[in-house]
Amino acid sequence: MVSLARAALGLGGNVGDVPASMASALKALDARPDLSVAKVSRLYRTPPWGKLDQPDFVNACALIETTLSPHALLDLCLQTERAHLRERGERWGPRTLDIDLLDYDGEAISDERLTLPHPRAGERAFVLVPLAEIAPDLRLGGRPVGETALAIEPEGIEPMSSDGEWWRVDARSVG
Repeated sequence: MVSLARAALGLGGNVGDVPASMASALKALDARPDLSVAKVSRLYRTPPWGKLDQPDFVNACALIETTLSPHALLDLCLQTERAHLRERGERWGPRTLDIDLLDYDGEAISDERLTLPHPRAGERAFVLVPLAEIAPDLRLGGRPVGETALAIEPEGIEPMSSDGEWWRVDARSVG
C-alpha cells in the first residue's frame, strides 16, 4: 500500500486572469490519480513583494494529499506553471501563475533543486495569511503557521473570496 503525504502549496500570480489560472491548475492537479486537493484557502489580493513596481498579486494556499515524492511534486508544480504560460524572467517579477511547494509532510530537504520547508515562507504575509486559514497548526521553522501569521503585519492583504470553494466554480466570477 502506498502512503499518502500531505503537502502545502502556495499559489499566486498577477498577469492575466489569475483566479481562473489558479482554479484551472488546482482542477488539473485534483484530477490526477496520484494527488487530491484536500483544502484551499480564500483568494487574497496582496501587494507586490520584492519588486514593487508591478500590479497587485492574487494569492492562495492549498493542502494536498499525494503519493508523489517531493521532487516529483516539484516537477509537477513547474510543469503546471508552464502549462499556464509561466515564463521565468526577472526574480519576483510579474507572472501568470506561481506554484510553490511550501511543505511536504514536515520533511527537511535541502539539495540543488529543492529546499523544504520553503526557506522564505515564514517571512511572507502573502503566504502566511492564506496558509494559516487552512493549516494553522502546520509548523514552518519550528513554529505553528497560525502563530507566525498573528505576529506579522498583513498590510494590504485583502480577501477576494468568501471561502475556499472558489476554485470549484467558474473562477471568472470571483474578485
